[in-house]
Order: sequence, then C-alpha cells, then structure tokens
Amino acid sequence: MKKQIELEIPPEYLNDKEFLYSAAADALKLTLSEISAVVQLRRSVDARRKGPVFRVLTDVYAGENPNSEKEIIYHPVRSKKKVVIVGCGPAGMFAALRLIELGIKPVIVERGKDVQSRRKDLRAIHQEHIVNPDSNYCFGEGGAGTYSDGKLYTRSTKRGDVKKILKILVQHGAQPDILIDAHPHIGSNKLPGVVKNMRETILRCGGEIHFNSRVTNLIFQGNILQGVITNNGNEFTGDAVIIAAGHSARDIYFLLKWYGINVVPKPFAMGVRIEHPQELINEIQYHTKEKHPALPAASYNLACEVEGRGVYSFCMCPGGIIIPSATAPGEIVVNGMSLSKRNSPFANSGFVVSVNEKDFSSLHEKILEKNFPFYGLRFQQKIEQHCFELANRTQSAPAQRVTDFVQKKFSSDLKSLPKSSYIPGLTHAPLHSELPGFIVSALKKALLIFNKKMKGFYSEEAILVAAESRTSAPVRIPRDKKSLMHPQVNGLFPSGEGAGYAGGIVSAAIDGENCAEAANKYINR
Repeated sequence: MKKQIELEIPPEYLNDKEFLYSAAADALKLTLSEISAVVQLRRSVDARRKGPVFRVLTDVYAGENPNSEKEIIYHPVRSKKKVVIVGCGPAGMFAALRLIELGIKPVIVERGKDVQSRRKDLRAIHQEHIVNPDSNYCFGEGGAGTYSDGKLYTRSTKRGDVKKILKILVQHGAQPDILIDAHPHIGSNKLPGVVKNMRETILRCGGEIHFNSRVTNLIFQGNILQGVITNNGNEFTGDAVIIAAGHSARDIYFLLKWYGINVVPKPFAMGVRIEHPQELINEIQYHTKEKHPALPAASYNLACEVEGRGVYSFCMCPGGIIIPSATAPGEIVVNGMSLSKRNSPFANSGFVVSVNEKDFSSLHEKILEKNFPFYGLRFQQKIEQHCFELANRTQSAPAQRVTDFVQKKFSSDLKSLPKSSYIPGLTHAPLHSELPGFIVSALKKALLIFNKKMKGFYSEEAILVAAESRTSAPVRIPRDKKSLMHPQVNGLFPSGEGAGYAGGIVSAAIDGENCAEAANKYINR
C-alpha cells in the first residue's frame, strides 16, 4: 500500500527519522512496524502563525518498498552530426547533455573561462575594481547562476520536466535536498563542483567545450546558419546553432542585428538591491526573535502595482551578500548571492520596477529609429554608467539608507550608512535624485506598501544599493513557437535568458533541453 499524506513537523524533529515514521503511522492509524518507508516529496516552512513548522508531503509505504530512482546514463556520441552551442550557462550545458542523450555531438563555445579560473577575475572585481569583460559574475562556465546563489525555484513547470533538471544536478553533485525543498538552492560554494562534473560528463561522451572563445562572426550558407567564428579566429561549424549566450551578452544582439537578423525589444525591470539584517527578516517572517537552528534563513517575495507598473522583489538572497556584476569597465551592476548554508548576517533582494516601451515614447522619433531595437538596452547601459560616475569611477556602488531615500535626505558621510555585505565598498549617493524619476517614485510608494505586508521592511537598518539592472534581457531573439527556430534563419535556435525565454537556472535549463530536441528534429527532418 502507498498513501500520500502531508505531515506537520516541528523544526526540532525535522531530521528525526523515528518521529517522521511515527507521525506517518499515527496519521494513517497504522502501527510503526507496518510502515516500510516514508519518502519525502516536498518540504516547506509554514510561518503563518507563531511557532513555524515544516509541512512535508510524503509517500508512505506499508507492506511494500519504493522503487529506486535510476540515474541517466550518458553514452559516448558516435554520430557525425553535431550542434554548435554559444554559451556554457545552464541553457547551453543542459542543451549539450540532452544532445548527448539524443546521440548528437555538442560543441560549446564560451567567451569566459572555466569555473575555477573565473575566481581570479571575480577577486579582481572585489579587491582591485577591475572588470574583465569576458570573465566576471555573468560570463564564464556555468553562467551567471554559478556564483550567484544557485536558486532553483521556477514557475516554468509546464515547459518541461523540472524534476529531471533537479535530478541531473543531484547526479552531478548537488545535495538531494533540492528534490524536496519548496525553494531549493545549491549555493555558490557548491555549484562550481556541480558545473565541473557536468563539463566532465559532456567531454567524456565526446562533446567539446572551448573556453576563452567569444563569438565575433557567423557562418552562413544562404539563409542557413552553419557555425560561428570566435575572437581567436577559430571556426566551429555544425548542423545547427543554439545561441544561449545569457542576458548580458550585448555584443551577440548587435552581431545578429548587423547581419539583418531580427531582434525585438521586450519589457524588463530595473531598480536597486535592498539589504536588511537577516535577523530583522527572520523576526518579521517567523514572528519571533529566537529562530530555531533547523529553520532556514527567512526569505520573502513581495509585489505590488504602483502607477500602473509592477514593482517587486527579485532574486531574494537570505543569508547572502551583494556582489558586483558588471560585464564591462565603466559600469556598476549589483546582484545577490549566498553560500549553501545561507549564514551571512545580511538578507538582500532585487527591488525593481517594470520598464516598457511606453517609457521611451517621449524620445524623438529619429532617436527611437536609430536605436531600435536597443533603446531599452541603451537606457539600461546609461543607468549603469551613471552609477559608475556616482561611485567615483570605481566599483564602490552608490547607496542610500532606505528612510533617507524616501525622505529625500542626503549626507556625504559614509558613517551614516548601515552596514552592508558589499565587499568593494559603498559610495553615499542621493539615489532619490540620481535615478530616473519614474523608478524613484514607484520604489518609494512600494516601500510603504511592502511595509504593510511585512512590518519593519521600511527600516532605518535597511539600505539601497544601485543599480540592479540585469533582471532579464531588454530584447528578445524571436523564434517560431513550434520549431523554436528563428523565423528568418534556418538552423538558428535562440535559447535561455539571453534570448528572452527563461528567467533563472531551471527555466533556462528546460529551455536548453527543448532547443536541443528542436535542433534534433531539424537535423533529422
């Protein structure tokens, strides 16, 4: 017999197998000896009342045992057919693994370095304020997610097999807890090892990965895309090309446009990072100052509409730090990350406002025409460059206390700022007058709305750090809904966040798999 039930588990008994089995036996009115197995399917924290508990969805077995989960076996590719993949982020890597399953050789070209070598360039941003435009928090093996927490929560459950993506990550070294946690994450200290293991699977099965290889040109035969040329002069050709370059690979958009390949503007969001003491967020969410050690660092997810536009939290990092995520010299971009234990004393989140084409309607018609489809991208770029100037041309990001931002108060004294996790340091700046007016107005009103939902969110202890500008791509590379191929170019499959079809590690991985399957159909048509 197998029964699916939800159990309520106090934090102190979360890892107590005997308690779990006893609770299951009591719920089903069975004796403890009748229970052969209790398999956890999903686990979440219920903090709606004082005294948070874990709600655990389980399969309870009596008189039978669960079937063991089988790993995917990746066999060496023997076919001469191959697909070129631009980008070694989640979309690119999962596309490569799916191609191997389908018997097609993947050839990945990645502008950045392997996951270990990236660390030197990340250290240079933090300590020397030097940004390598090909190796940073966004570019390199594993993509942006590798060193920014590894959050795996997604709403893209209808686009593909989320469970399969998580199982592949576990198969390559991620903790099995990600299979059951409601909001799973791997942690930036664990993800590099997982990414390295995925690389080894791809190479062992006959795939290729070429690092330090930035795409600078395309290879066509008529209207069929056959391959790419990289900055070191190497040519890579195949039977199809998947572009999975990430949302910050602006040069790829420009390259496609230069070839006359259609790229279109899309809505995106911009704003700041907001940071609080983690203890404050714990107290607000768990309704107590004494958090049980078994409870995770508390998180939040906030959204509202202000003046006809969305304002929301994004990429929330409990127990995390704010990191410098610029992809070129002369700009400041901030993001968030956390380690697997999420034990930093800070909690941060993107705090952003939706931006759409209406925001550029006041521009002169000739300016719009000249910059189409990149006026959103140019706007994004302009804000990042302005923040760099505010920071005295360093990576010491402009920041302001939340209450000062709302009250339009400014002091140049850095001591007036709350403590922050941002390692390159902060520059006190009047963000209330330096950011675009519509963003400032929306953020101010949203702060007060969010404070009603989470009493204490609007706090003297909270700080705003600018600019959180890379929430998603400001453009989309079009593709046919059925074939997933660009409507103008045969053999071109846009994929992942950079193409405008994903919003995180799991959704990008799913999209990479979908594009691999679409490329397989195209090749074998």
